Amino acid sequence: MNIKHIAHLAGVSVATVSKIINNYPDIGEETRQRVLKIMEETKYRPSSSARTLSTKKSHLIGVVFAGKLNVDFSHPFFVQVINAFKKQIGLLGYDLLFFSNEKFLEEGEDYLARSNYFQVDGCIVISGDEVERSVFDLDASDVPCIGIDIELTGRHSCYIMSDNAKISLKVVEHFYMLGYRDIGYIGPEPASLPMKQRQSGFEAAMQMFGMKLAESHSLYSGGYQEEDGYATMLRMIDEGKPPRALFAATDLLAIGAMRALRERGLRVPEDVAVVGCDDIEACRYTFPPLTTIKQDTERMGKMAAMLLFDLMNKQMDNRCIQVEPELVVRTSCGSEASR
Repeated sequence: MNIKHIAHLAGVSVATVSKIINNYPDIGEETRQRVLKIMEETKYRPSSSARTLSTKKSHLIGVVFAGKLNVDFSHPFFVQVINAFKKQIGLLGYDLLFFSNEKFLEEGEDYLARSNYFQVDGCIVISGDEVERSVFDLDASDVPCIGIDIELTGRHSCYIMSDNAKISLKVVEHFYMLGYRDIGYIGPEPASLPMKQRQSGFEAAMQMFGMKLAESHSLYSGGYQEEDGYATMLRMIDEGKPPRALFAATDLLAIGAMRALRERGLRVPEDVAVVGCDDIEACRYTFPPLTTIKQDTERMGKMAAMLLFDLMNKQMDNRCIQVEPELVVRTSCGSEASR
């Protein structure tokens, strides 16, 4: 039993059966139900060749975690985005194929060759640091790509990221309205595009509100993780008086910084107020609960799926979509600071 047999039994074309298998909306409900009933009665299960017979598509999406210092499933933000993407792209009839890059990087990377080998219909590219050249070769190709927190400029590419300048502005404005004037910053180096935007946005917001940033109060962390925030905060404390308020570029950095402050006998927010960014689940359970900037990961993941679907169907041109961030106020900032 194959797709041609199903088409013959239902009295329809092979293309019609293929569209029903791939959930196309332009098929009458009566025809759809007749074909589905025959498929059920004959216990027919579509093979990959059946799915591609008329559409010439594999219905596979490549997932690329870009960067030699890549951010992967260890980071809650990207896990949440990928989960939302997976659900939405699954509803559109696609499966995911994850490209591993550990041994691959050692042997000379080529994401485009792998995409062609597996005949993926498109790729989602997740940003990391020190992005390899192969990612931009893929971006410049005919393979439709959607980037998360990475700037893709190819003719068949789009990218999505939060408005990072606005993230920093919301943090500085919140501190300012609470009366804080001595504000510090920690963020990762080498920095990805969102981290660069976040830092430059922080410096611009400080200038906008007429506040100066002490050189000792702006430090780079070794990475994005809790341990990086912990080590960086210890260094800031040991090198001099810590700032009265701290913006950490990620929640994990903020959580690590809060641990370092406690170990040095400093209280949050009484001695140092702290704000993070991402609104990961752990923020609700820190002590005190962490004020942060929420990046709408559900919206970003779903939008990435819809944009990639439109790119694959030639219904979208290259563009950048920025998602609005939201301030989530908890108690790590306190309610008021002495000037």
